[in-house]
Amino acid sequence: MTVRWCSPVFFFTTFCILTLCNCSSLCFLDSAFVTCRNPSFSRITSSKKTNNPLPVETTFKIPAPIPIWPSGNGFASGTIDLGELKVSHVSTFSKVWTAYEGGPLNLGATFYEPVSVPQGFSVLGYYSQPNNQALYGWVIVAKAARSDKSRPALALPTDYTLVWSSDSQNIKQDGFGYIWLPVPSSGYKAVGHVVTNSSEKPSLDKIGCVRSDLTEDIETGNWIWGPKSSFNVYSSRPSVRGIEASSVAIGTFVAKKDKDAPSLSCLKNIKNDLSSMPNLNQIQALFKAYSPVVYFHPKEKYFPSSVNWFFRNGALLYTKGQESKPVQIETTGSNLPQNGSDDGAYWLDLPADKTASETVKKGNLAEAGVYLHIKPALGATFTDIAVWIFYPFNGAARAKIEFLTVSLGRIGEHVGDWEHVTLRISNFDGELKSVYFSQHSKGSWVSVSNLEFEKENKAVVYASMHGHAAYPKAGVVVEGKASIGIRNDTCKGKVVMDTGSRYLVVGAEYLGASKIVEAAWLNYARKWGPKISYNIDEELSRVKKMLPGFLRSKFEGMIRSVPGEVLGEEGPTGPKWKDNWSGDERV
Repeated sequence: MTVRWCSPVFFFTTFCILTLCNCSSLCFLDSAFVTCRNPSFSRITSSKKTNNPLPVETTFKIPAPIPIWPSGNGFASGTIDLGELKVSHVSTFSKVWTAYEGGPLNLGATFYEPVSVPQGFSVLGYYSQPNNQALYGWVIVAKAARSDKSRPALALPTDYTLVWSSDSQNIKQDGFGYIWLPVPSSGYKAVGHVVTNSSEKPSLDKIGCVRSDLTEDIETGNWIWGPKSSFNVYSSRPSVRGIEASSVAIGTFVAKKDKDAPSLSCLKNIKNDLSSMPNLNQIQALFKAYSPVVYFHPKEKYFPSSVNWFFRNGALLYTKGQESKPVQIETTGSNLPQNGSDDGAYWLDLPADKTASETVKKGNLAEAGVYLHIKPALGATFTDIAVWIFYPFNGAARAKIEFLTVSLGRIGEHVGDWEHVTLRISNFDGELKSVYFSQHSKGSWVSVSNLEFEKENKAVVYASMHGHAAYPKAGVVVEGKASIGIRNDTCKGKVVMDTGSRYLVVGAEYLGASKIVEAAWLNYARKWGPKISYNIDEELSRVKKMLPGFLRSKFEGMIRSVPGEVLGEEGPTGPKWKDNWSGDERV
């Protein structure tokens, strides 16, 4: 165990050093990543407005042109049939109103009207985003799939209700802004707001309302903006998400007082025939274009391997009650117990031989590959490609305790570490829209406009030292509170993994069982490592003895608050037994 002490004279210097990667050279560090993650990171705020152009004044474009995808099915055809509605994406906007303060970084937000709408389609809602990032977004527009004069799928609103206006707000703004809620006729629902820069009500043909049976409930997502009051603007997302969910995101915003329920709905894919999903050739082309590049910390000791390499080099299967008779696992995992539940009846472990065990712990990057699970998202209007990486071993954790960095001994160590990132791709045109970075028990979605890219459209992923959590920027993220928590150090080292060079599609249920043959190990439902054999309380006691008295209680409180997965209490289950295999990612 090591404790880094900092004298009062050098307190500030040490504190600054703690915000840098623990590597031989300085790394580019985004302010968003020198922060607390509880449960997810947030950006440092500033109330000053400069004369420099706002990031939102620049429109983001993905680095390289979108390829021409292999033909087949309805993928990337520009429109998707939801049954009663045909929908399309619009990403061209005309600015309506801008606030210059409030929201992330206190830079305000801008509200836009969708333009260049395809002929025959109706706008369903306006778009908004914070000013602290380049303009990049989309909204869905729709038209009726068939003529039905008695019960049309779309109808004009009967009126508007003023939700909020800025004319009485003491904020920096470009004119005045007014946010309106469409008043639908009986049997219809509003799915988006209208924004004007005039107090006059918008014309009724500005927006369409949707028949109630073609809608689903929503919830608020990310915070977009809020002035100095309880009124706030959020992104919206369907309340129910996952492989079998039919809810379709609109891409619009929700404006509401904090305690109010969302006043809008989203669309529903009642057809749900998955014809907009990519076929195998298209999946391969998509991953060739977007496969992430993973950078490892210069001091990383534990690298990925293939599952077959792990088995071939002596991994053992243990059975409860027969611990003295472990079984060598076949290279393909064919002798692993299939399906069942995580009942503790079996677990995997490293080779019994100490030398072999240390070798396997380090992994084998040269033979490592990634495992892909392809699944529909948001009513099959998007395709999620979950990119799973296997590590034979997860290393010990380190903690940031005020101005100290402390090794936690064996805490955090466990055998078998499954980590992943997920690519979310639009089924309208095949463009990558966002990437999910898994970080221990949860994670975060990041828009492509906030990503670092290499090799044209390949997103850069930074794997944290020893823990292998995924982040979009190099730096340090603290799991816990601002001044105390588990450190996640990332840095652009020389060791890198291009996930597109070796991959295997292990799941794509919508294609049918005949298209993808599942590996035996995928259906192993138990743990990929044993429950820890050491006493966490004893390990913590050793650390606490090295700390000044005033830090001991803070340290113990932090340890008790972080997820067990971070502490490495036992090995994880495999990808198929995670909630996000059939559900949406946890944020």
